[in-house]
Amino acid sequence: MRVVGRASIEEALARIDVLESIAQGFVAYSSDRAVVPPVGELVFEEPPGDVHIKYGYLRGDEFFVIKIASGYYENPKLGLPSGNGMMLLFRQRTGEPAAVLLDEGYLTDVRTAAAGALAARHLAPDPVRGIGVLGCGVQARLQAEWLRAVTDCRRISVWGRRAERIDAYREEMAARGFEVQAAADPSEVAASCNLIVTTTPATEPLLNEAAVRPGTHITAVGSDTPAKQELDPAILARADLVVADSRSQCLVRGEIAHAVRAGLLDQQRLVELGEVIAGTAAGRSSGDQITVADLTGVAVQDIQIAAAVYRALPPE
Repeated sequence: MRVVGRASIEEALARIDVLESIAQGFVAYSSDRAVVPPVGELVFEEPPGDVHIKYGYLRGDEFFVIKIASGYYENPKLGLPSGNGMMLLFRQRTGEPAAVLLDEGYLTDVRTAAAGALAARHLAPDPVRGIGVLGCGVQARLQAEWLRAVTDCRRISVWGRRAERIDAYREEMAARGFEVQAAADPSEVAASCNLIVTTTPATEPLLNEAAVRPGTHITAVGSDTPAKQELDPAILARADLVVADSRSQCLVRGEIAHAVRAGLLDQQRLVELGEVIAGTAAGRSSGDQITVADLTGVAVQDIQIAAAVYRALPPE
């Protein structure tokens, strides 16, 4: 069994087409070729945090994967990263452990950002005039970085709760070639951007329906537990297209779950991202549509990125 640290994992990632790997995973999931049980979850109140255990396999593949990822949102006050974790690979045929990927949560961050880029590739308007970002953390940075692959837009409007984190975000993203403006509130973000990514652990809606303009795409990333929520459910009711990374998972967690429970969204309207990627369901079909992608994080993403990293490692 190999034990692989983050530095080696990052080197291996540079040799992988992550977008293609994650896209294939979503297609496999929506084609019923993935076995993905419900998410295991621990939620902590003091201090606030959560731990997700996601696991599964693709039929006929070499491995099965168990991923443990944590998010402790007050860790930055202690000088610690908010996320951590590891991925465990086992061989399907024998159950033998193949590798422990001590990625410190990095692979989860990357596969989440890659999913956001895939959603934008198929659902964002053309052209993207402005990228709106709610939040200033790791995903707020990575989502914008990975959008480079699908849009030429480099203008960001960002909103966050703390001025010092907004300033740090602006400085870091400016160094990466983005023009960043701070917004006073989420509605101001929506007023100037037609591609919005929400990346916070909020438990009450940040963005209201009245603020969203026709022609906007929203990728909702932060709401990955039943309690979290970033969007007014009326946004999903108004949207022309609502896309789930997983229908079954989004009915118990994420923005879709809140809208369905409120009686504002018929679950029969839902399509999956894998169906859109495969072309078995339509993506954006006109410039004035409002589209929403609810990304709660599916184990198939972990399966794909973990296996790809393992295969890209140099021989021992």
